[in-house]
Amino acid sequence: MNKKKILLSILVSSILVAQEVELEQITVTSATKTSQSIEDVTSNINVITSDEIEERHYTSVAEALNSIAGINYTSSGGVGSTTSVYLRGAANNRTLVLVDGVRYQDPSSTSGAKIQHLMIQDIKQIEIIKGAQSGIWGADASAGVINIITKSAKEGTHGSVNLEAGSFNTKKFGAIISHKTSKFDIKLSANKITSDSFTVQAPLDEDIDKYEDDSYSNLTINLKANYNITDDAKISLNITDIDALKDYDSYGDPDDNSMKSDISNRLYNLSYTQTYNNHNFTFKVEKSDFSRNEIGTVAMWGSEYVKEFEGENNNIEFIDNIKYNQKDYIIFGLGSSSDEVNYILTDSSNKQKKNKNNYIYLTNSNSIDKVILTQSIRYDDYNNFDSKATGKLGIKYNINQDIFISSNVGLAYNVPNIVQELNPWGAVNSELNPEDTQSFDISMSYKNFKATYFYNEVTDLIEWYDPDGWGGNPAIYKNLDGESIFKGFEFEYSRNITEEILLSINYTILSAKDKDGESLARRPKSSAKLSLDYYPADELHIGLFGEYIGERYDDANDQGTQTGKYTVVNLVSNYDINKNFSVYAKVDNLFDTYYQSVDGYTTAPLSAYVGINAKF
Repeated sequence: MNKKKILLSILVSSILVAQEVELEQITVTSATKTSQSIEDVTSNINVITSDEIEERHYTSVAEALNSIAGINYTSSGGVGSTTSVYLRGAANNRTLVLVDGVRYQDPSSTSGAKIQHLMIQDIKQIEIIKGAQSGIWGADASAGVINIITKSAKEGTHGSVNLEAGSFNTKKFGAIISHKTSKFDIKLSANKITSDSFTVQAPLDEDIDKYEDDSYSNLTINLKANYNITDDAKISLNITDIDALKDYDSYGDPDDNSMKSDISNRLYNLSYTQTYNNHNFTFKVEKSDFSRNEIGTVAMWGSEYVKEFEGENNNIEFIDNIKYNQKDYIIFGLGSSSDEVNYILTDSSNKQKKNKNNYIYLTNSNSIDKVILTQSIRYDDYNNFDSKATGKLGIKYNINQDIFISSNVGLAYNVPNIVQELNPWGAVNSELNPEDTQSFDISMSYKNFKATYFYNEVTDLIEWYDPDGWGGNPAIYKNLDGESIFKGFEFEYSRNITEEILLSINYTILSAKDKDGESLARRPKSSAKLSLDYYPADELHIGLFGEYIGERYDDANDQGTQTGKYTVVNLVSNYDINKNFSVYAKVDNLFDTYYQSVDGYTTAPLSAYVGINAKF
């Protein structure tokens, strides 16, 4: 029974992160840019651990994120299709996505991070920090931060292999090899997925098998290495390379086989860390390259369209983490970053632009008896926008071992995306201003239950504006006057029903409205998620996971197609043959529920997969 108890504790701690020390300690880095126990974090935070990922066999990061209260996503087709993650109702481009701390925010895309190309293999944990985080992370973090942390090498030489096959001729292969000594460590992983998938588009209620399949392939490679120069100094290198190819359909033509999106994303991080007395210095250089070739794109209706996108982000940063008491610290940082975009139209002409930013920030955290206080302030100086000062204040009061109350207020902003300014699909708008966000949340936790109220107010929200609704007049991205309001409640409950069974439930109520009080599109007004993990024996796990999506409409102001009011259930089973080998099977959409999260775009029907894991 010991193994079952450990697994159950790990799952509980990852779902309800406010538990006390009897559960496995979880350390996070994204809340304040330093490693700290999750119990010392004032921010509203969830962590998805590797144990949970490996038990539930998610395919993509988006699927894993969807298990969290306050998060929903829409997908325009099967695996690899355009995916939008909504954090507390905020659109994809208002959440900063990081991979090992490096920005995965594509400046050449109006939708922010291309999260559909982040597969789930080789992940140690996913940290989700909710609420305005610009006081720590700068722009693009007005709704929160998602940091995907890959695995590191363990002492000695280790390796693992994962094989999976299933519906839609889907095949997955993953391999990890690592070596660690007292002087250095290195880890290399490669993960490949190919799938015939199914058509991206289909009219509502029509059989998706009537149309041609839109396949997907993805090869992700990660290299992580550290060299200890001395006991107090080390050099670290991290490289993530993602190459993907996705077939898709031109609008209104489910049998179109000419359109493909060829994606290449590369993230680099080189850092030097030095400890001196109570200081921990870090100097890092980061680069993110994004390229996308939209194969099959041609000029239409006398207008040129974008055929190739290239985006680049560069960041140089110095950080000093100063410990001045056992749990008290100051973090001082400064740096310089830039976003650059270049895109080529179907007539071979190109447009390009670059934004630069210099920044400085300070975070202070104190633990005073049962109270934790964290304050952050940051100043950003852009060459193309007004300078911005943002900040955050968090407090957590541990009343006793079973009860705590926490609250956070923050100021954040989102700078206009370069492509939104240049707008190759309509009119250029160089007058776009950054969005301003005021964020507030308050949480109370009692034993296995946690309740949170959140309220976010966004001024100058940037939205697509089409004057006549069909493109006769050039459409633009513009700032909407007034305040858009995102507010609601999150409820989380998790407990061991018996020694063998873990039950977890979360429920979200959301109101996302624009300046006129009209509901924004594609946000469910309520959603509920349930997981039931059953361990009848040490070597066997059976999991049942369900999601209910409430009322949701494809257009703003509750107009367009109703895309909510459905329930999807998934089933998974794991069996450990011995300590080195395990097998698993999973069934997605167990009851073959028909639904579309985006009108006219398909979702997966009943599908099944089997796999094997081997470790050495």
